[in-house]
Amino acid sequence: MKILLTGGTVVSMDPAVGDLDRGDVLIEDGVIVEVAERVDAPDAEVIDATDRIVMPGFVDNHRHTWQTAFRGVGADWTFPEWAVAMHGTVKPHYRPEDVYAGTLLGRLEALHSGVTTMLDWYHVAQSHEHEDAAVAALRDAPGRSVFCLGAGWGTPDPVDADIRRVRSDLAGDGPVTMALGLRGPEATGMDTVARELKLAAELGLRTSLHVEAAGTVADLREQGLLRDTTTFVHANGISDEELRMLADAGGSLSISPDVELKMGFGPPITGRALAAGLRPTLSIDDVPSAGGDMFSTMRTAFAVQRGLDGGLRSRDLLEFATVDAARSCGLDARTGSITRGKDADVILLRTDDLTVFPVTDPVATIVSAGHPGLVDTVLVAGRVVKRDGVLVGVDLAALRTRLLESRNRIAAAAGIPLDGTWRPAARLGG
Repeated sequence: MKILLTGGTVVSMDPAVGDLDRGDVLIEDGVIVEVAERVDAPDAEVIDATDRIVMPGFVDNHRHTWQTAFRGVGADWTFPEWAVAMHGTVKPHYRPEDVYAGTLLGRLEALHSGVTTMLDWYHVAQSHEHEDAAVAALRDAPGRSVFCLGAGWGTPDPVDADIRRVRSDLAGDGPVTMALGLRGPEATGMDTVARELKLAAELGLRTSLHVEAAGTVADLREQGLLRDTTTFVHANGISDEELRMLADAGGSLSISPDVELKMGFGPPITGRALAAGLRPTLSIDDVPSAGGDMFSTMRTAFAVQRGLDGGLRSRDLLEFATVDAARSCGLDARTGSITRGKDADVILLRTDDLTVFPVTDPVATIVSAGHPGLVDTVLVAGRVVKRDGVLVGVDLAALRTRLLESRNRIAAAAGIPLDGTWRPAARLGG
């Protein structure tokens, strides 16, 4: 099957391809086969991209979709309050069907806003059935997903059997692949982190590690465990020397700017990472605390760093959210740019919307003024999953009802209000 995207402004994120004021993109059997000012393909389905920016889909490499039902409740919370609320209060009441509903709606939300690839950082560990529900939801959503399996919050209990079980199910090269979510030394101690890193290497899994305190990167290097397959999440508290160690090892960094600022992690370390030779990437983290779209995430990271040193460019942010993030997931050969031979993970953004019209600099407009309402069309591996602003083949009314029922049941079981007055304790056990 052939699809021709025609007449759009192409922002390829591939230096060898460049950008086209007006260009065509030909897709065949889900793969990009030609990018040029004009492509003749009389046998292709034509998607008119006039008044559209054609760009690679966003890549979010760190999001906890199981929390989708509690969107917005934690906007005023600190990190300890979030941990109490999500892990100490509501998580014990989650059933597998609740995990499914939250994960599915969370993944669809990401697709709706142009995130074609998402790493789902799962740490609602309760049972095999909960894990299977999360994987089923990712499979039922028509996106490219990485199921990042993590254990319960704050427990050092071994999860080797769970990891091996899920790995056997996600061993192929399909739209849902697997990574290992490490709980981090602050939650479990370094021995657990080291054990799980060794298991990940054995199983050929990339890893994602929440880290805050200085010393973690140095400890991992000393133990021979600092590898190019690990993405460090947040990392606000690590030293410049450790950032250089991470860069030398070929590792990556995921920054969640809204959550880090609002929850008290400290300023995002975008500039420090760049100075150390790292290309940072961007992630949402969680929607109880922040918005779920990459446009606002780019804008926060951009504004904070520009306010500090003025050093970032709009294109940097777009690279962080596409090709750099794809690389951090080990998927840069397949996605992250509009490149011949890569899968057609492509989004079309409206340029005739009054919130961005007229568009003079497409990249600057995306970063400075973009929003999910501009996302007109989304393709994943050449499959159209959103057309004319509407997700294709999705009964959103039924899914919304299902998620509301899930949220209301969990809230009632946990004894928490849903009127904006919920204020968790300051710490687990507090």
